[in-house]
Order: sequence, then structure tokens, then C-alpha cells
Amino acid sequence: MGIGVAPRRVYGPAWKAVRIGAEFFRVIRKVDLARGEIMFGLYRNRRVSRWASTLLFLFGAASGLAGILPAAAWARDPLPPIKLMVDASEAPRSILHAKLAIPVRPGPLTLYYPEWIPGEHMPDGPIVNVAGLKFTANGKVVPWRRDLVDMFAIHLDVPEGTSELSVSLDFLLSGASSKFSSGGSATAQLDVLSWNQLLLYPQGWPVNQLTYQASLRLPDGWKFGTALPITRQSGSTVEFAPVTLETLVDSPVLAGAHFRIVHLTPGQNPPHEIDIAADSPGALEMNAGDQLHYKQLVAETGALFGSRHYRDYHFLLTLSDDVAHFGLEHHESSDDRVSERTLLDDMLRLYSADLLPHEFVHSWNGKFRRPAGLATSDYQQPMKGDLLWVYEGLTQYLGDILAARSGLWSPQQFREQTALVAAMLDHRAGRTWRPLQDTADAAQILYAAPDEWTAWRRSVDYYEEGFLIWLDVDTLIRQQTQGKKSMNDFCRSFHGGPGGAPELKPYTFEDVVAALNDVTPYDWRNFLTTRLNSLNPNAPKGGIENGGWHLAFTEERNENQLASDVAHKTLDLSFSIGMVLDDDGSIRDVIPDMAAAVAGIGPGMKLQAVNGRQWSPEVLRQAIQATKTAPKPLELLVASGNYFKTYGLNYHGGLRYPHLERDATKPDVMSEIIKPMAPEAH
Repeated sequence: MGIGVAPRRVYGPAWKAVRIGAEFFRVIRKVDLARGEIMFGLYRNRRVSRWASTLLFLFGAASGLAGILPAAAWARDPLPPIKLMVDASEAPRSILHAKLAIPVRPGPLTLYYPEWIPGEHMPDGPIVNVAGLKFTANGKVVPWRRDLVDMFAIHLDVPEGTSELSVSLDFLLSGASSKFSSGGSATAQLDVLSWNQLLLYPQGWPVNQLTYQASLRLPDGWKFGTALPITRQSGSTVEFAPVTLETLVDSPVLAGAHFRIVHLTPGQNPPHEIDIAADSPGALEMNAGDQLHYKQLVAETGALFGSRHYRDYHFLLTLSDDVAHFGLEHHESSDDRVSERTLLDDMLRLYSADLLPHEFVHSWNGKFRRPAGLATSDYQQPMKGDLLWVYEGLTQYLGDILAARSGLWSPQQFREQTALVAAMLDHRAGRTWRPLQDTADAAQILYAAPDEWTAWRRSVDYYEEGFLIWLDVDTLIRQQTQGKKSMNDFCRSFHGGPGGAPELKPYTFEDVVAALNDVTPYDWRNFLTTRLNSLNPNAPKGGIENGGWHLAFTEERNENQLASDVAHKTLDLSFSIGMVLDDDGSIRDVIPDMAAAVAGIGPGMKLQAVNGRQWSPEVLRQAIQATKTAPKPLELLVASGNYFKTYGLNYHGGLRYPHLERDATKPDVMSEIIKPMAPEAH
């Protein structure tokens, strides 16, 4: 019998210490020592005896560790709060200032800048935008040096007699083209503050065991919204209650000169609100119908999940054409950034209708329940995205059906979106070489991939294909149980519980399979692995077909596809000639084996003329429609750099847009899925 399985009752505390020490020695061979990951588990285990502590020290010394583990690794008391003071008064000119006061002990010290930001699924901490970094102790400058391998690690020696290290830094705000928290967040009228941009933290501490006491200075007259608890406000300066680093990074602040709060659950607990900042006062006008739909969204999530794992919830809605557009989930809030006129323009409203439901669902699926590979103890450990088809794919499914249940989408718009997703994935040529599982495994590189050749490379398809897979799961559960159970039951059991303050409950693939089997016995393991590893060129449309519908193409434009074209300023002709263009004629992508690609056209080229006439979206659409009766090929004059060439497209199919058509031979399960569950909100 090996050491690892020796009966504890026979050998007592001394043998327990040997076992812990042996495990410690085994682990250190596998861990990046510079990150001090070993210490995290040791410090958190307050039950380690003096026998174990002594033996651990001996093992550490024997392997050369004693000199490099932080002094805090052996401490019993928690580290005092780190003070963080952020000055955002110059956010309109794209610069933020920060000062930190970090409790320290003399000797070597490593500080980290957050690299892996929760929800972003890649190591994109915007350290390149940090400037003016300076350390002082007792009024004297302390030299520092960046690690030569880990660019996010800063090394320095704390002088004798020092108990607090002062840090100052500036953060240079990026343009709108960057993604997530590294992307544009400020204009002359507003700013979205992501705390991870402006702080360092000491090596050797889990982020849920570090306390930060933050304050924020805003431009004069600006108002703000955040899920962070506030202790006091004096003029333009806000002081927040001490929270863990985990909570701080999970709680952005939205502020602006034009600001509005829409209360969704007045008088109820927990409270919900939409905090809106816009580049113009007129953009803040949310109509009464939309307000009612968002109130219904809150009610529908309560009916779906059965509990709430937050103390209050803030939708932080940014309306600007000059910031990065995306949604990022947090446990008690969401960072939602869209075009300035989204609340005023029907097409922009339609395009963004599922954004807030998606990020809201993440409070349950992504923050409360999170894949074990994404539940890391700090922001330097690489995250493993193999279960993103649950984290994001299930959220895509639930967010979309909640958009329909709450009235943000009509049933027809939900079906149009479903058709668009299925058609897009049916035209993903990369399906023949890259299985869906690899899009999740490779998420950290695919998020940063260019738009060109997306159809052949594939993108983060676990969002859309995850939607189709979970729709299939839902319809199968309903079939297996004769309509008595559904994904609603899965959500209550998997994401429910007592509720209250935020907590984290990680899961594995086995947990997902077990939870599905608890709803209804089925070979869920094979069902899921088959779809995750498939190289089938066609999208998994079983949920659509079992739901009583099928995918079809007509000359009528898909409303949701049109809204996407308006929002992105594109012309999507993927399902006819196999080409996607920007509004200036630049060719964003082509679909392999379809007419444009077969003729020799590729991404990066630019359309100049159609059948001898200067190009415009309408001219091109009319020419494509005329191919149904035109005997000659469609002629496109295309520029590639400084060279021009006319390409003949052998295409005669006219315009084609995806829709769902009813299959009268099957029950309309899809309509049952999107029926509201909660009483109508008022």
C-alpha cells in the first residue's frame, strides 16, 4: 500500500504530516514555482498541524523552496487591506491614475498584474497600457524589474524597516477596436471602469483572501452605478466598502455625465436596476415597453432558476459609438456596451435584444456554477476552456429563450435568430476539420482571430452551436418524459439552491452528465461527446426538427440578419454567393466551395463594380436576384491591393435567406419552450 492511501486512523498526526509533506513534494515538481501556487492551498488549510508545518518547511528547504516562497505563505494572520485610490477625473482624455498602499515585509516581493480576467477566457490583461509605474517605501524609490518570462510579474526587494509599499501607475485607455476590458471604455461623456486595469496584487495569495479598500474620483458632475457596496460619497469622490480582490475585479463601475437608473423591482428584494450612461441625453430614453420587458426578464429568471445568488443586480448599460461593443458577465452586474442609439433605433434594439438576458444568465451559469478549469485561485493561472460549450453555449440558449419569454424578442424573431444560427453553422466549412470541442479548447486564441477566413478557420462557435445542442437536449428531455420535464428542471437543480450572497460552485463534465440523468435517464455522455467531436459538415439541427420546425431559404430577408447587418455595417450574402462585405465594399469573408470562393475571390479584396456598374449594396442584391434568369455569370470587378480583376461567378440561385418553416407532422415544441413561465410583470 502506498503512502497516499495509508489508513489515517492507524498512523495518527505524525503520519498525516508525512503524507502532506510527500504530496507537497509531488506537487512542486509540477507547478510554476515563481507563481507560488503551492502556497495557496497550504495557507487556506488552517487545520495543518505543527507536525505538518515543520515537515513542510523541511521539504521546502530540501528542494530549494524556502528562500523563494513569500513570507506570507507561512503566516497565520490575513494580510491587512490593500488600499486602492483611482482618479478617473481625466477619463475623457483617455487616462486613469491609480495609487496603491500594499502592506509588506522586508525582502523579495513579487507583484502581479491580472492576466486572465474571468469571463474573457484568454490572457488579455491590458498590461501594455500601464505607464508611469513607480514604487516607493518610506519616501524613497524602490527599483523594480519585470520577469523575463512572465510579463505580468514585477519583482522588487522591499527595504528593511518597511511595512507599507506605495505604488503609483497610470492606465492609458485603448481605442474601441480592442476587446473586452482592454477595449475602449471612455469618451468625453462616460467611462466604464474595470478595476483589473489599475491594480497589482502580491504573489502567494488567492484572490478571495486579499482585501482591497477602493476609492474613486470621478469627473465633476458625473453619476455612477456599480454593484460594489458604498460607504460614503463626498463630492466627486466615492469610497467603497472593503471587499475581496475577487469581488472588486468582478464589480466594474459605469459613470457618465448623462446617466439614468431604471429600477426594475422597486420594493422587492433583491433589487434590480439598469444603470445607463450615454454620450447624449436623448439616448437614455428607454420606452415603457422595453422597461416592462426587462422587468419580465427578472421575473422569468426567477421562475427558471428558482433562486438568486446575488445581493442586488446592476445591468451596466453603456450607449456609445466610441467604445468597444461587447457584454461581460459579473456575479452581481453585467458590463453591456452597445451603439449610442440602441434604445431608439428598431434595428439596433432588435440586434441587441439578447445581450442583457445572456449576461444576466451568467450570474447563475458562469459565475455561481463554473467549469472547474475556469475556477482558478488567482488571475495568473491559465484557464481551461474545454467546457465553454456549457459556460457560454448553455448561456446562449437560455439567454435567447429568455429574450423570447420576456418579450424582448417576438416568437417570430426568436425563430429568425434560430434559423440564422443554423444556416451560419451549416456554412461553416471548417466543421470538416475542427470539431466543436476544439473551438472551446482553443478559445484563448480564437477570440483574437481576425474576421478573414472565419468560415474555414471557425470561431468561438460554442456559443451558437451550443445553442443548437442545448435546444436538442431540451426537446429530447420533453420527448423522453412526455412533456413532464424540460431544461427548466435541469436549471432549477443545477443552478438553484439557497441563494443569497455570491458563491462559486465548480463543476466537471461528469457533473453535467449526472445532472441531466437526474432529470431523465438517457445516454447523455454519448449524446454530448458525439456532437462535441463530430466532423459532420452540417449543423446539429435535431432540436429544430424535434421542435416541430425545419430550416428553409427564401428570397425574403431574415429580420435578425438585417439587424446584424445594420449593427455591423455589413452585407451578409453567405447563403447565396457565399460572401460577407463591409459597407465600403471590403470583402470580410468568403465561404469555401461557394460561388465567390470558387471564382477566386478572397477576404481582404474590395468590390468595385457589379456587371460593369459601380457597386452598392442595392446594385449587388439586384444583380444576385437576377441570376435566376440571367444566362451569363455574375461579373464582379474586385481590387486586390493596387490590382483589379473581373471575376465571373457561376451562380444562378438568386437571393437566399434562412427561415424556419413549420413541420405540421410534429408538435410545436419550440413554441412551448419560449412560453413565459412567470406572471406578467407590471
